Amino acid sequence: MQADEPVTILTVAREAGVSKTTASDALRGSGRVSERTRETVVAVAERLGYVPNGSARHLRRASTGTIGLHVPEVLTRSSYYMSFVFGVVEQAARHDYDVTLITSGQRRARAPRVDGLVLGDPLGGDPVVESLMATGLPTVSCERFPGARQADGVVWSEHALMLARLLDHLRSAGAARPGLIVAGDESDWAASVHRGYQEWCAAHGVAPLVRRVSFDATGDEIRAAARALLGAGDGTPGAAGDMLGAGGGMPMDALVCAPAGASTEVAPLLREAGANVLLASCVDSAATRMADPPITAIDLRPREAGASCAELLFELLSGAAQPGTERVHPIELEIRASTTPRP
Repeated sequence: MQADEPVTILTVAREAGVSKTTASDALRGSGRVSERTRETVVAVAERLGYVPNGSARHLRRASTGTIGLHVPEVLTRSSYYMSFVFGVVEQAARHDYDVTLITSGQRRARAPRVDGLVLGDPLGGDPVVESLMATGLPTVSCERFPGARQADGVVWSEHALMLARLLDHLRSAGAARPGLIVAGDESDWAASVHRGYQEWCAAHGVAPLVRRVSFDATGDEIRAAARALLGAGDGTPGAAGDMLGAGGGMPMDALVCAPAGASTEVAPLLREAGANVLLASCVDSAATRMADPPITAIDLRPREAGASCAELLFELLSGAAQPGTERVHPIELEIRASTTPRP
């Protein structure tokens, strides 16, 4: 064997003294190959540094060897979604697949050349999502799609339940009237958070304090929402159906920020205003962990969520899972100094 000769299955077969078919069967664990022969072929392949030709294997299976990943373009700046993307890519690599990233800014006349799709927190009314779901390709979504169609598989989390646990913690820390900054209901995640907050307030006889912002809200928009909530309590109506007051003048004493990054935007504002307000986030991140003080947050475990979505898609592609499969992705509450109980 020449030093510059590429290592192929034929090379392995020749070195092991077997046929190409036997070498291939031995490496795939198929066919009628004795254990001794299989061990010999595997040892030769490892010694030569043989790497299977993934493209050829996918061609034999009439497969593109690629899955598509869609995330809303307005959310691609979020560290949550970057972690989610890495989770999908890592899991795809374990199956010898590549990942094609599709954003909502990409309008195309044809279906993407992929075997299946993962949709990260799809937004209702997104025309790209609608067109992707109409392709007939196997599809898995992280959270349900708030539209007429549903993906073949769904990975979702109990956001309303976890928010109630967070609000219970704030109540035990001395907060009587928590406020909420949340994005619109175009996302199943945001709608679940909003619903969970309303249900908790109703169950505890608390007048809601809500301010909604856009999904791509700027820091200025987030801070304006926080100022509106800080000034509420006098029955002043909010815009676009927001509820800012009607609580007998009781001021907000805790603030839950749903959008990623919102809590770190409002923390300086709360300090400057001298507001004695507990602060928590619905999305954990390095910024919330490193804040001063560290901010209580819900850890959505995005990397694991991405991996779970990709794995469910591969199970759908192989027939190991049936269309309509749903799986619950566990999330966790991380309590930190920003919600230290009041003395």
